[in-house]
Amino acid sequence: MTGEEASFFVLTDGVNALPLATAQDHKRVGEGDTGPNTGGMGAYSPAKIVTPSLLEDTMRRIIQPTLTAMADKGTPYRGVLYAGLMLTEDGPKLVEYNARFGDPECQVLMLRLKSDLVPALMATATGDISDLDLEWFDEDAMTVVMAAKGYPGSYSKGTEIDGLDAAVADSDTQIFHAGTRTEDGKTLAVGGRVLNVTSKGQDLNAARDKAYAALKKIDWEEGFYRRDIGWRALDEI
Repeated sequence: MTGEEASFFVLTDGVNALPLATAQDHKRVGEGDTGPNTGGMGAYSPAKIVTPSLLEDTMRRIIQPTLTAMADKGTPYRGVLYAGLMLTEDGPKLVEYNARFGDPECQVLMLRLKSDLVPALMATATGDISDLDLEWFDEDAMTVVMAAKGYPGSYSKGTEIDGLDAAVADSDTQIFHAGTRTEDGKTLAVGGRVLNVTSKGQDLNAARDKAYAALKKIDWEEGFYRRDIGWRALDEI
């Protein structure tokens, strides 16, 4: 399949499905989407490539038939359903399903979600979501992953990270820790993908500027990040 990838999320109670905000991530380790695949080097939301008509098409052709087939087999699925899509000339094609939120897509979704997530998840798990409605902030959001040098290959562990408090001085910025631990009051890197520096702004350019401004305040010589997250969408603005 050829085309652009996009991430599509729904909450489902086994029968009904509620689409969440759209997102697009960057799997490749290098700028311009080059190099080996990773768990994700950054993401942004909304993914403007996922138009309302494309969303409707995905629900009709991919999501709902899947849920109907699982229910018909006596194994209804209830929870978060994450469809990895390839947006081809013939419409959306399914690459994979995951029974979870995406990472790092989840980070940008959480910054944009205005509603309380917990009642929505409880309704998904125990009730009927046919009347469930979620509100989203209009702002765009972007997350940039800071990874340990060498990732996705071998990398060192136990290196110290400074400047995190300064990086979140802007109330529109939040850092999600993925591979850190605290030891003697110090924050140490203990994983490959270590931090998700996430910001929201009035548009994608503003969200990007805030995220990268925060990244510049983080002092971690052993870390690196892509400097072109959102490049496809930004090129189109």
